[in-house]
This record gives sequence, C-alpha cells and structure tokens, in this order.
Amino acid sequence: MENRRLALIAVIGVILFTLYKLWQTDYPDVASAPPPPPPTEVQQLGAPAVAAGTAAAMAQAGTAGAAAVPVSGRITVTTDRVVAQISPVGGDLVRLELTDYPQDMKDPSVKFALLNDQDGRYFILESGLAGASSSESIADTRAIYQSPQPDYHLLDGQDAVDVPLSYSSPSGYVVHKLFRFHRGSYSIDLSQTLENHSGHELQASPFTQFVRTPSNGKEPPFVGSFTGVGIYEQKADPANYRFVTYTFKKLDDTSYSHPQTGGWIAMLQHYFIAAVIPKTDEALVFNGSKGAGQTYIAQAVGQKLVSVADGQQQTFVTSLYIGPKEQKSLDAIAPGMNLTQNYGLWTPISAVLFKILSFFHGITGNWGWSIVLLTVSVKLSFFKLSEAQYRSTAKMRKFTPRIQELRERYAGDREKLNKATMELYKKEGFNPLAGCWPLLIQMPIFFGLYRVLIESVELRQAPFVLWLNDLSAADPYFVLPVLYGISMWAQQRLSGQSATMDPAQQKVMNIMPIGLTGLFLFFPVGLVLYWLISNLIGIAQQWIITRRIERDAAAAKR
Repeated sequence: MENRRLALIAVIGVILFTLYKLWQTDYPDVASAPPPPPPTEVQQLGAPAVAAGTAAAMAQAGTAGAAAVPVSGRITVTTDRVVAQISPVGGDLVRLELTDYPQDMKDPSVKFALLNDQDGRYFILESGLAGASSSESIADTRAIYQSPQPDYHLLDGQDAVDVPLSYSSPSGYVVHKLFRFHRGSYSIDLSQTLENHSGHELQASPFTQFVRTPSNGKEPPFVGSFTGVGIYEQKADPANYRFVTYTFKKLDDTSYSHPQTGGWIAMLQHYFIAAVIPKTDEALVFNGSKGAGQTYIAQAVGQKLVSVADGQQQTFVTSLYIGPKEQKSLDAIAPGMNLTQNYGLWTPISAVLFKILSFFHGITGNWGWSIVLLTVSVKLSFFKLSEAQYRSTAKMRKFTPRIQELRERYAGDREKLNKATMELYKKEGFNPLAGCWPLLIQMPIFFGLYRVLIESVELRQAPFVLWLNDLSAADPYFVLPVLYGISMWAQQRLSGQSATMDPAQQKVMNIMPIGLTGLFLFFPVGLVLYWLISNLIGIAQQWIITRRIERDAAAAKR
C-alpha cells in the first residue's frame, strides 16, 4: 500500500507539473515572420496624437535640419555595461547590447541586444514632444536630429557620458535631446528641451514609448516566462500602487489607459526589463496597446500640454531602465520594480530559496555548488522525516511474507485484500503514509527552485563544472538526467520496495526511473542536479539507517 501511494504521488506530481506549465505558458508570443515596418501612426490614448513614422515618412521628413551625422548613419554609445545605437531619425534608441550578457554560450562574443531593430526583431525606444494635435506635433519620430559626433565612449574616470542631439524646426524652434548613460548601470536619463524662437507661444507634451514585436526566440521546453507590458499603477488611493500586467495576447483584444502620478510602465520579458520611470510627482497617462502590424506599445505621455512662450524654454526629464532583472538592484531602481521578478505562485518559497542560494554563492562563487549546498541543507533539515521514511520501508519488508499470504488468500477479491492489509497495519501499529511525508514536503521546494532557475537572471548561463556551462538550460549530453535515473533505480532496489508489490505495481515502479529520466532530459541542469544530489544523500542515509535497524534487530534476538 505504501509503495502504491508513493507511485501515485509521483505520477500525480508529474501530471500537476505538466498542467501547471501548460497553464503558465498561456499562449506564448512567437512571431514566425520578420516584423513589419514601424507603425505609420500611433494614436495616443487620452493624450495628444503623436506620429511614429515609417521609412517613407522618415524620408519625407529628411529635409528638416542639416545633420552632422548622415541620416542613414547611427550614433554609437559605449559604456562599461552597454553598447547603444541612436538613430538620427526621431532620436530613437534603436539598439542596446548588454555587454555582460552573451546571446548564448555558443559564441560568448555576441552580446544580447535587448533593444534591437535588426536580425528579424523590432524593439526600440521612441521619444518626442507632442503638440495639441498630430498636425501640430513639435518633434515626433520623423524629426531628423543632429549630433556633434558619431561615437561616444565612457572614458576612464568618468561617471557618465552624455549624448546630445538637436532638431531645428523650419518654424524657428529647436528641440534638444540628451541621453545620459551611467557607469556600472543600466539606467539612462533622458531630457528633452524645447527652445521656442517661433515668434508665438507653443504647447508641448512629452512622450516616451517602447515599440516592439513579440519575441522571435523560442524558449526551451517547460519554460513559459511572461512577456508583455507591466505597469506600476496608482490605485484610487493616491498613496498606493499595484503591479498589473498585460500579455500581448490580451492587448490584441483590449487597450490599457490610465492617468496617474508617478509609477512606471515597462516591457517585460524573460530575465530582462525595459522601463520608463517618470518623476514621482509627474502627472502622466500610461498606455498599453496593439500598434500597427505585429507591434505593441507601452507609453508614458504627459497629461497636460505645457505652454512655452516665445523666447522661453522648457525641459522635460524622465528616467529609463533597460537591462537585466538583477534582484539585488531592483528595489533601488524604482518602487515596485522588484515585483517584476516573476516567481508566480511560488514567490514566497522561491524568494527564500534565492536568498539561501545567494548566501552560498557568496561562499563558493559558483551557483552549481550553491545548489549542492542547498540540497545538503534541505536533506539535513528533513533528516528525521527521512529516517521515519526509511524505518517505515524497513518495517514494510518485515510484513512481506504476511502480505503475500493475504494476496494468495484474497486473490480474487481486491476489496477484501485491501481491508485485510489495513487491519494488519493497524494491528502492528504501522502507518504506511509515514514514508510519504519527505516526498510531499519537498514538492514545494521542487517547484520553488524550478522558478528560481528559470526566472533568475543571475543563474542565466551560470556555469557549473565541465560541460555543464548553463544551469538554467538542459544538459546537452543528457548525462545528469541519466545519472538521476540510475540513482532512483538504485534507491528503489536498496529500499526493497518491489518485494511488497504485486506484479502490476512492480511494473509501474520499474518504469518510473525511465519515465522521469525522459522528463528530466528537458529540465534545467540546476534542477536535475538538486534531485540527483538529493537521491545520492538519500541512498547514503537509507543505507546507514537500514544497517542500524538490522543491527538493532539482531541484537534484540540475542
């Protein structure tokens, strides 16, 4: 009975896990074709209209201003953390590579580009100044900016590097943009200044927006991380905020528009985030919507038009964060930013596990050895429960002849067999469920650690030893899953579980190591490592406890 329950728990666990992953994935966003051109026009929700130009519209606007940088060229910015490209057309941030994060481990020299308008992808930052209507736009994404130089580098001893751009309107006003990139940071300051020399009053409202297509990349099996728009939304009580998310699938059917003060809006994806973070006292409208073609938009736009008299100027400032979801830094970026760390339902457990892993990582400097130490800690914490499990298993073997006798007596009546078996357990004071508790208690740790491994950017491409160079990916040679299957088979044989089973149960238990090995072929290395080490420690514990029980039994007979 105990073994049947153990088998049933394991099978139910696998089924629940599979159903959980199917539910969590929830319509993955995959663009199978190259993205379309940028949308011809993005209508602001609850705000003045702003144009987001196509290539044709950009060419039509190319006569505005004599650019020191060619229109077809790009301004390159290099810091210790990023390599960015800014287009003179619109002054848009069109590419941003994270130099500490390779695209994949096959070629570490190719860095991951979070913003990118190449390679079949489209994810850029647009910004500008809207007017009272689309026909009165001050500086939309078709404006042609100039810059004093084509390349900017963060030099030794500098804390930041500034990238100035300017657009001179035929109407007599000038718009200055300034991107400030900081040392050791993925935060970027963006200021837009309107100098009015038009001879009349102008009205302007700043906008900043991310425009992107769904990711073209295919994630590994059993990885269903969230991709979409996240908003730190002000509630009815102005002092309170909440974190809300919209998948791209949801934005196909509905748009989001919310006026508020402070907060932030972002595009979220696996491991990384791109956020617009206005000043805490700034009144804006946050918009999330479906754009033209396959594009989606996350936008912050000023609630009110600001009047700028002739001869005066007005500066609009906002902050950006475009980088990894490093958990030690999220709280410092903006209030509520830590909520973007998507552990889902398992957040209470996953957050604790990550802190423990971080502690061990501070000692070992290796996330793989940190998982090993975590596994040892878990097994030591559950030592007494494991001892009860192994004692239960040993006692079960003592009942094998009597259970076999009951099976022969009630061979044709399953109900009577079960009743007689339970009466035997009750008479002998044996609880067949005692051995299930260690497995049941470890299931939340299993799910919690799984979320840590697939969601924590700190473990992305984290190496362990030898060929295991990415704890968040599957073992490329399947060595660890096979070792896990062997350890599970050895543990079953050491426990002598099959001796108390009928032929049908024995077949299930014999198949389980093979079935779970097949499933673990696609699991992150770190998770398989946890279960392999757990099994090896369990085998050692079981051998020691079984020998102790046998020694005590032999001593009692003397």
